[in-house]
Amino acid sequence: MMKIFFREVYGAGILFFYYFKWIMILGYPFLIKVVDYPRWWVMDILWIYCILLAIKDFIWKFILKKSYCDKE
Repeated sequence: MMKIFFREVYGAGILFFYYFKWIMILGYPFLIKVVDYPRWWVMDILWIYCILLAIKDFIWKFILKKSYCDKE
């Protein structure tokens, strides 16, 4: 049961943050440091999640040298 839950959360997170992750990784620290945006623990968790997705993409592409698309 928990395995299914975590798989669904991971899948939804990847779908939602696929294009949003770089905006979040670069924009959230900018908002905190420059614009004096108040820190919120939910945004901190989402920022860490985006960093983990970026690390996963880096490992997948450059270390494992795999592609998300099939080569024909």
